[in-house]
Amino acid sequence: QVQLVESGGGLVQAGGSLRLSCVASRIIFSISTMGWYRQASGKQRELVASITSGGQTIYAESVKGRFTISRDNAKNTVYLQMNSLEPEDTAVYFCNAATPRLRGTLTNYWGQGTQVTVSS
Repeated sequence: QVQLVESGGGLVQAGGSLRLSCVASRIIFSISTMGWYRQASGKQRELVASITSGGQTIYAESVKGRFTISRDNAKNTVYLQMNSLEPEDTAVYFCNAATPRLRGTLTNYWGQGTQVTVSS
């Protein structure tokens, strides 16, 4: 059974930092593009950052220069370092694994989410 388990959320003041971690099942981690998404109250889920198995990264414009995504393949873990946090970053953050399957398809796996709250 594939699992993604997030940790590291919490309450922080504006300007502060948090680091999110997501441990994924070994069977999928090394071949998956790993991503962090977030969903604020009343809004749609959006991509924050992603990193391919080869280390290529993508960031949402709103977090460029403040957030850094990284992965440790030996630990089956993806991280999201969040600096200079703003109240607008308040959301539930979800870990995602986009895992390639046969015939070019992808299977998406999701973690349970971790709350990040930034106070002004």
